[in-house]
Amino acid sequence: MAGQKGRDVLIKIGNGADPEVFATVAGIRAKTISLNAKSVDGTSGESADAWRELIAGAGVKSASVSGSGVFKDAASDAAIQQAFFAQASKTFQLVIPDFGVLQGRFLIEALDYSGDHDGEAAFAITLASAGVVSFTSL
Repeated sequence: MAGQKGRDVLIKIGNGADPEVFATVAGIRAKTISLNAKSVDGTSGESADAWRELIAGAGVKSASVSGSGVFKDAASDAAIQQAFFAQASKTFQLVIPDFGVLQGRFLIEALDYSGDHDGEAAFAITLASAGVVSFTSL
């Protein structure tokens, strides 16, 4: 399998309509999507040779997303600011090329702005899953 272009990894925010319409969140240049599943240790005195036993399906699943880049327009900037200041979970889509689309409610945990005097204004964002995240294979 050939490598995929990083620019094809997309973070999209929904507009809350029915059906929901998604718009790409700005010009995100660097992004990371992490999927986690905590394990629950079920080891007891009866575990064979004291080997650890994990209880399947008992742990907590989560997804976190981080990215940085530049806002492409005032509308994408406003949508992110509104969600952050309201601390309201919004529906996001995370598109991973040749893999699939993750979709679910996320809360913006961090929103940072930066800029050099001779360059563009930039931002960094961190999202945390706030409910079920579904997966659709591409």
